[in-house]
This record gives sequence, structure tokens and C-alpha cells, in this order.
Amino acid sequence: MNHLVIYAHPNEESFNHAILGTVVESLQEKSHEVIVRDLYAIGIDPVLKFDGKGEVDPEIKKEQEYISKADVITLIYPIWWTGMPAILKGYIDRVYSYGFAYQYNTDGGIDKLLAGKKGLIINTHGTPKDIYDSIGMTEALKKTSTTGIFEFCGIESVGHLTFGSVPSVDDSTRKGMLEEIKNEVNSLF
Repeated sequence: MNHLVIYAHPNEESFNHAILGTVVESLQEKSHEVIVRDLYAIGIDPVLKFDGKGEVDPEIKKEQEYISKADVITLIYPIWWTGMPAILKGYIDRVYSYGFAYQYNTDGGIDKLLAGKKGLIINTHGTPKDIYDSIGMTEALKKTSTTGIFEFCGIESVGHLTFGSVPSVDDSTRKGMLEEIKNEVNSLF
């Protein structure tokens, strides 16, 4: 299987980076092809601009080619202010564009142009998970990302993992989270 991992965290020593390493290692141990697009490392421009020409920027065309070749797309990112980092939102705005990821059809419906692909999302946040669960934030995150992005484009969600209290728990708890991620990735793929 061809996997595209889209990663959005600026700190290489973050827990999100440990998640990235766990996911990549787990997939490679099973001989999957893995491409990682570290949005901060590649310095992708997240700002959508209107040039009036309708041409796809070469930087974006390259990202779309990665998506086209992938069987599975995994997003790994922290939740900041109840949403994804701006660099990832800009990536989605620019790369998952009309005519590439979706389009309207003559029947008034939506053609989901990325159908046939699978998607996994892994999030971390500082708020305790039981608080996010109790106020509906976990479901809101799943609705906006899993449904609003993946399913809108035809990508079949295979999971959306969320991990809370990441900065305040001990290393043993974080190791348990990584083990949960490894087990989930191994069971899915």
C-alpha cells in the first residue's frame, strides 16, 4: 500500500513527532511505501491567493500528485485553539481544491474525486480528553475534519484518534499512547 503522511508540527522534539515516527515505523515494518510531507520542513505556503489565471501552482501540483498516488492519507497534527494548525488549514485550502478533490456535477450534487482512498487522522491536545468528550469538542473535531474534509472528497475514514492532556501526562502515559497508535495502525493496515 502507498501511504501519504501529512504532518503539521513545528517542533521536531514534540510528541506529535514521536507519533509520526511510530506511524512511519509501523507501516514500514509491514513493507508499506510511506511518503511524509512535513509541512513546516518543506515550508509550504499556506496562503490561498487568487491570480485570475486558474493555473495550479507547481508547489500545489506536486502535493496533488502525492495524494493521487496514495492509497491511504494520514494527517498528524495538534489541536490548537480547537482547530488544526494554520499551515495545515492552508494546505487543505490550496491542495484539496475544486476540480482536484471535488466538483459540482450537473445534477446539483458533488463528485467526490478522491473516492477509493482511505484516511486516518491522529490529533493531540492539551485539554483532558474527558473534557473535550463531555463538551462535544471531540465529535466536533471529527465532524469538521473526518466528515468535512475526508468524506466530502470521497476519502473513506478508517479512524480518528485523539489524545488529550499530552503536555501534562507522564512519559509512561505517552508511551502507552504511542503503543495504542502502533496497535491501531497495525490492525488497520
